[in-house]
Amino acid sequence: MRQLKINIKILLLLAVAGCSKDEASQPKDGNRIVQVLADNFNLTMMNTVVSRSNLRTDLNGPGPFTFFAPSDEAFVKSGYPNVVAVLSASSKLIASLGAYHTVEGTYDLNKLPFLFNQEITSRGGKLFVTRWVKGQDTVLTINGSRLLSASIPASNGRVQVIDRMLQPYLHENIRDAIAAETQLTLFWQAIQRAGMTEELKGKGPFTIYAPDNDAMKAYGYATLEAINAAPAEAISAMVKYHLVADRRFVNDYILSTAIGKNTTTQGMSDNNSITVYLTPHPQQPGAFAGITLKGIGNTTEAKLVKQDINTGNGVLHITDQVLRITQ
Repeated sequence: MRQLKINIKILLLLAVAGCSKDEASQPKDGNRIVQVLADNFNLTMMNTVVSRSNLRTDLNGPGPFTFFAPSDEAFVKSGYPNVVAVLSASSKLIASLGAYHTVEGTYDLNKLPFLFNQEITSRGGKLFVTRWVKGQDTVLTINGSRLLSASIPASNGRVQVIDRMLQPYLHENIRDAIAAETQLTLFWQAIQRAGMTEELKGKGPFTIYAPDNDAMKAYGYATLEAINAAPAEAISAMVKYHLVADRRFVNDYILSTAIGKNTTTQGMSDNNSITVYLTPHPQQPGAFAGITLKGIGNTTEAKLVKQDINTGNGVLHITDQVLRITQ
């Protein structure tokens, strides 16, 4: 009996050893999304985000995932000069960044229709993908950021490298985004005076070019009382001339403007239009870096103080002038 027990133990040990040998001989999958990030010298910041946000386990699993990875330069533009800055950010922010850049399933963006701002859903909210032809090139953008490297293959999905960090939106509607901006208190009062708060909470989509407080003061509305004292019709007309019944990021204008031109127009919700000027890129001849705006009655172009503030139902831009319908 003792000899039988010894033989059973030997057989079990041999079986375990055989399994270990078989497992060791199995080829390891070195092409998961986490390996693609780790092996790309220009994605060190996003690799750090993945590690800190506990995404590494998921992105090393079977997936599939479509993962949008901002380049290191994109992080620098967003205020993260190095990996130390990413390590110093709050855990909550890092978790939201990781989730917002992660999409369940495999998306071949080059097979999407040629349309602006087609909605897909990430773990952190809605993303808006544009596929458009510009000259000889097919251009892809996500929330207005350009795709640099499309569909780097991984065994559990795709990695899409983009030129700007996608900011998780803080507000489900553009109304709340305006109300939360301290430099828009006067324009927010104008929206309330115009009776448009519920409309801007709706499905949309909307784009609003909101003049900051200094712009409102220069226009003649220096206080909340002044806005409340003005005729509601005049305030409503002003607000509607800053509203577009569509979702428009800055890059959308650059893509949709005809080659060889540096201006286009944008129809507003009051059936009037504004002129949109493309601003030349300082380092890339023939390319454009942004936009300025001019209403029918403006004598100079309005600049964007902030741009592409994404929300669940639209995009907010903040301007340094009121767009004037008349002189």
